[in-house]
Amino acid sequence: MAEKSKIEWTDSSWNPTTGCDKVSAGCANCYAETLALRLQKTGSHRYRNAFKLTLHEDVLNLPLKWKQPKKIFVNSMSDLFHKDVPDEFIDKVWKIMGKANWHIYQILTKRPERMAHYSWKKEKLPNVWLGTSVEDAKVKDRIKVLSTSNAKIRFISFEPLIGDIGELDLSNIHWAIVGGESGRNHRPIKEEWIQNILRQCREQNVAFFFKQWGGLTPKSGGRLLNGRIYDEYPKIG
Repeated sequence: MAEKSKIEWTDSSWNPTTGCDKVSAGCANCYAETLALRLQKTGSHRYRNAFKLTLHEDVLNLPLKWKQPKKIFVNSMSDLFHKDVPDEFIDKVWKIMGKANWHIYQILTKRPERMAHYSWKKEKLPNVWLGTSVEDAKVKDRIKVLSTSNAKIRFISFEPLIGDIGELDLSNIHWAIVGGESGRNHRPIKEEWIQNILRQCREQNVAFFFKQWGGLTPKSGGRLLNGRIYDEYPKIG
């Protein structure tokens, strides 16, 4: 459940839950669902339920065993704020993140309303970054919700970017990740969509990370934009 991540903006993943449900267009070709189904076929106990939401109590303490500080993507194979994850279970995840506080935890959700509401019931942990996914302008309202959450660092993943986002209000947002879709049925990304986000990040002092152009495989499109790699992180000092 905890392994070195191939995702460029993090170090490792930690999956206290696996499985999810589709909520918007960005979910159509979900990489996590594809991987979960593949792992089920190999007999993986963790994915015995394929991509149905499953809680894994036995991995909650894993970050305590990792003594070297790292950036940890929480639930790369799920969504911690799925409606069927009990608050009591999220409480346990929160407790571990506070206890193993030498790590940075990156929580990404497509359900920012629940995340924002929950965050105000808990002590703000400076090592816990809260983020939401925004794939096109139709779900841009997630940004406003995210901006109200109780977190030191708030971030947006514009991945898979499948449409122009338009104008952005990045107030109280610290970091933007942009990436195209990968996989057999990947949808195209246009450079002007990316440049639009980059321009507004520069104007509003938001760190910008370009993850990939997308394509058949995650690496097929490369990472160069404007002849360089953008791999900025938010200032945490």
